[in-house]
Amino acid sequence: MLSRNRALWLPGAVLTLAAGTALIALNRGAVPAPEGTAPLVDRRPPVQAAQAAQAATQTHEPVARPAQRSAARTAADAVRDELGAAADGERLRYSIAVEDLDTGELAHSAAGSGTYDTASIVKVNILAALLLQAQATGQALTPAQQALAASMIRNSDNTATDTLWRAIGGGPGLARANRTFGLTDTTPGAGGQWGLTQTVAADQLRLLRAVFTSPSPLTHASQDYIRSLMGSVAADQDWGVPAAAPESAGFVKNGWLPRTGSGEWDVNSIGRVDYAGHTLLVSVLSDHHATREAGIALVEKAASTAVHALVAAADTPAHGPETLAR
Repeated sequence: MLSRNRALWLPGAVLTLAAGTALIALNRGAVPAPEGTAPLVDRRPPVQAAQAAQAATQTHEPVARPAQRSAARTAADAVRDELGAAADGERLRYSIAVEDLDTGELAHSAAGSGTYDTASIVKVNILAALLLQAQATGQALTPAQQALAASMIRNSDNTATDTLWRAIGGGPGLARANRTFGLTDTTPGAGGQWGLTQTVAADQLRLLRAVFTSPSPLTHASQDYIRSLMGSVAADQDWGVPAAAPESAGFVKNGWLPRTGSGEWDVNSIGRVDYAGHTLLVSVLSDHHATREAGIALVEKAASTAVHALVAAADTPAHGPETLAR
């Protein structure tokens, strides 16, 4: 259950889609696979690029007001109906958490249980930890660190990540930062294997709140910096959460990892989108895909289904207001 000053977790919004689905132990000996290092390109038309620049400087104050509990249920039901068949009788697992910052609605749906490998979505966490440490010392990131951070987020550069992982103090440094961010169910990968950091969708939503909402442990300048990178990823990194609102200026970090033991894929996506007048934070985690492409397709379908259903239900007057859980 999410823990924050304003309780936004709605009772009844958690649905397990494939009851009895076994949690499969993964090969922890694998190392993060190299990801795309395509040169940075402007991934949006000029109008959308301008929208992204403006959005990168805007911090949302999370809304805590009466909301429609049934809207969260509707969104979770929609994901279950759309993706349930994909998980039935399969090893496939997924977990999605979506929060509407304009209504305070939050929905969570999952097939399977337990934690997930972060793969490269942990790179946002690493950068947030680096900035938190810089804030504590009153120092700005060096030009070299800024170049590494840009490559890490925009191009998912693993070599740059290795350097910044060491800069924050590795796993112990990430764990200290995550205590500040409130990531209670995230365990850093051991032995430098940052891609095997374990997490849950709710924790990734907490991290997104630290980046996109106020109050936050991060300064506005730190938030703006992370957003500027997540809003300008390389073309080959532009998938996942933005599929929920392809016409908007989205923010994203994806992660994918082939497991050496099984050959199956972890595919994850976290980010922020604007859809139908609503701003939403989205976290999708999944594993045991036969191919990377299959994982991307499922992640995009999950994000789109949940975002569209949550907004549609919240905007429907028939869903009478109910007070959020405290």
